[in-house]
Amino acid sequence: MLTRREILSTLEMLQSEHLDVRAVTMGINLMDCVSSDAAALRRNIETKIKTLSAGLVDACERVGDKYGIPVVNKRISVSPIAVVAAPLAPAQMVDVAQSLNDTAAAVNVDFIGGYSALVEKGFARGDRTLMESIPAALAQTDRVCASVNVASTRAGINMDAVLMMGSVIKEAARRTADRDGIAAAKLCVFANIPQDIPFMAGAYLGIGEPDAVINVGVSGPGVVKKAIDRALGANPGQDLGQISELIKQTAYKVTRIGELIGREVAMNLGIEFGAVDLSLAPTPNVGDSVGEIFQSLGLLNIGVPGSTAALAMLNDAVKKGGAFASSHVGGLSGAFIPVSEDLNIAAAARRGHLTLEKLEAMTSVCSVGLDMVAIPGSTSDETVAALIADEMAIGVINHKTTATRLIPVPGKSAGEHAYFGGLLGESVIMPVNNAEGRNRFILHGGRIPAPIHSMKN
Repeated sequence: MLTRREILSTLEMLQSEHLDVRAVTMGINLMDCVSSDAAALRRNIETKIKTLSAGLVDACERVGDKYGIPVVNKRISVSPIAVVAAPLAPAQMVDVAQSLNDTAAAVNVDFIGGYSALVEKGFARGDRTLMESIPAALAQTDRVCASVNVASTRAGINMDAVLMMGSVIKEAARRTADRDGIAAAKLCVFANIPQDIPFMAGAYLGIGEPDAVINVGVSGPGVVKKAIDRALGANPGQDLGQISELIKQTAYKVTRIGELIGREVAMNLGIEFGAVDLSLAPTPNVGDSVGEIFQSLGLLNIGVPGSTAALAMLNDAVKKGGAFASSHVGGLSGAFIPVSEDLNIAAAARRGHLTLEKLEAMTSVCSVGLDMVAIPGSTSDETVAALIADEMAIGVINHKTTATRLIPVPGKSAGEHAYFGGLLGESVIMPVNNAEGRNRFILHGGRIPAPIHSMKN
């Protein structure tokens, strides 16, 4: 239960600090929908999703109204479609994506994730088919999100998959050139993907998860910023250890609220509660920015020297506070730095304070990676793949989750702007070193072996 002091603190967070539950995501296992008949498979999927999720949005609204805490996004994640639809051809996979999209619209959720494949150690038939179908599937749908896990600390990096994803991303962007390549903004490439992510575009339901489960993603960068501002306003002499403790205490409160909402939604629907993802996930709104936290800590902008150390402190403090607040922490859980989705980070990139190279360095201590990064449309397939490979290496060697959401904006160059709209925001297009060049390293393919510290049995 929440104490009186926590309730009063939470009311202040709601009134002036942009506290919300960013996402409630229902995970649905589709393995019992499998059929070699494409039409039957789509019917089975539509029936199961509608049956289980028909009350999801209403339950979120009821619980949100009860506590005065808005649930911003209601979402669904499903079993990896590469497994569920393994017998199908690429065109039939696209039909499955359309069914997912139509079903998501019917139950009024914002996004549906799980158009996914797990290929860190190699391709099965369904994996390759799904990956080939991603550009058409994402271009023809509005609510479907895709993810592909191409690396893990235990398996190494599947460089054949990395190279293929470079081409897939470029083609997805090309098919939505009239919208600045937005299809690529719904596609994540992962290393060490968790099984219980509530945040898109990476959400899917892992094979080891229950038949149906509620995962909740909290947020609160505005809450953390205001807590730091108050503390330093009252005592500017506080050191970084004291500030870290403050962030930890704030994350504790936010996580408690998120679990409360998630558990009550799950109880209303009569299904299991899974995990709280306690990530600081920004939006393009003023006052709801991870980048502004860096300024409150005394940096000119995110990206200047000191930014990596500040992000490491922030990420660790968020994890410590959340882990103390809940025994069911999952997903990504930490600090996100998505360029276009954070007004302050996008401005830092526009001003030149945040470069792609500095962003990559910072991903070694954040919770995702190169997230919502717009790059020139002329960037070669090989260079896109090389950017992915570098990010996967950070995840594999550091035994952490990393990912890329790269958007090669068709017809636009570095310094121009890309506009995605809504939660996806807008951003300057960041320059890429050797963007149009060849890359013989990437063309070798094969699998980069797992690091020596992967042997933990």
